[in-house]
Amino acid sequence: MDRKSGLLLARPSMVPPLSVDFWPISLGNIRYMEAVHASGNGVPLRIALERNDGCVSAFRTDIFSPGSEHDTETLLYVERLVKFLLWQRGGWKLIVGGPIEIGNHIRHVYSFRGPRAFDVELMERAYERPFVVETMPASEVAKSRESSTTLGGYLDGCRIGFDLGASDYKVAAVVNGNPVFTMELPWDPKIEPDPEFHYKKISEGLKLAASHLPRVDAIGGSSAGILINNQIMVASLFRAVPREIFDQQVKPIFLRLQKEWHVPLEVANDGDVTALAGAMSLNATSLLGIAMGSSQAAGYLNGSGHMTGWLNELAFAPVDYNPQAPADEWSGDIGCGSQYFSQQAVVRLAPKAGIELPAGHPAEQLKFIQDLHEKGDVRADKIYETIGVHLGYALAQYVSMYGCQHVLILGRVTSGAGGGVILRKAREVLKADFPEVNQTLSLHLPDEKSKRVGQAVAAASLPKLKT
Repeated sequence: MDRKSGLLLARPSMVPPLSVDFWPISLGNIRYMEAVHASGNGVPLRIALERNDGCVSAFRTDIFSPGSEHDTETLLYVERLVKFLLWQRGGWKLIVGGPIEIGNHIRHVYSFRGPRAFDVELMERAYERPFVVETMPASEVAKSRESSTTLGGYLDGCRIGFDLGASDYKVAAVVNGNPVFTMELPWDPKIEPDPEFHYKKISEGLKLAASHLPRVDAIGGSSAGILINNQIMVASLFRAVPREIFDQQVKPIFLRLQKEWHVPLEVANDGDVTALAGAMSLNATSLLGIAMGSSQAAGYLNGSGHMTGWLNELAFAPVDYNPQAPADEWSGDIGCGSQYFSQQAVVRLAPKAGIELPAGHPAEQLKFIQDLHEKGDVRADKIYETIGVHLGYALAQYVSMYGCQHVLILGRVTSGAGGGVILRKAREVLKADFPEVNQTLSLHLPDEKSKRVGQAVAAASLPKLKT
């Protein structure tokens, strides 16, 4: 795309110091929509996603009519919008209502022959149905049929909470809502092909937490990946496990643990537990929780304080229109959240800041950057400023897609003074380019302990005790 005339390439008021070619999707989409409305040549586009239990999420926008001088930008705008919606809301059926040219393009892109084959495969695994793309006139697209459920918040009894991340495994022993023991256990699950390794490591953490309790009444867990009915459908933590073994031994791993412990056990996506932790600490609803850890996790509570059943896997959601944006290590797609809001982002930006990282695990490299920052190294400060500017523009995009009023930011990347820098720069972006969002959105950063182990404590509240 020609950077001088590309309609979607809008220059931000605040340029990230280590990412000068950042072209925020939030700004590009505003610029595109303004051009559509000004032209008088817009046509409606309806996108709907059907997931489990017949739930449907529908989204409406307008685009240039095919044959305009902006066809290239329109195809990119729609494809990136579909990508965001797919990982925000999830689904096995994608319905494109609008011009047939647009529908045919999306059908090719989101197929096993197209560039989004990764997304197609993971949606099929998550919902255990073939992924389908249907096209129809915009007027025929069904309206949303959403569902919502309550999640956790049970504090009674002696509970174990755990949080499985890609670089560490957090456990907490909780008595009547008060943590009496918390610990972070290092592990590197992504390289382990043996499911018994994962099972034994999780069991070790549970037994350690149990040793600090008089009894165990319930166990609640938080894990990266897509989980349905306490089963792991897709998770990068277990990517080294062969597919056939994954289905047999990893998918039911939490059901196996429940049988062993003989107590109520509930496990939820780490992003959802992030949102739950925020709701519990802030007593708020309409909340998006974002955890910046080994990757990016997110969860959402609607205005009623309920979970929606959406995926909220914003690690795969695009935030940057730069055609040379960094690629996600797993999906291969570019410009997505995992490379902007995680320890991967810190490691990626370090060389640009002139910092030579020591060899080792990304979590250890993050700790190296945090130590430099604590000592006043201005190079480390530039890393956090860059992440903060990225976040500010992404928040405007997230608000437009969720309508949230609160955002809670936590995770290992926000530990120490860096978290404050990230939020400060994000607020500066909102004030500069999105004043209306700045007036209505509340940003929150938890205390230091909650940043690191708050999810494990919140996860402990997931199961309801048997009466």
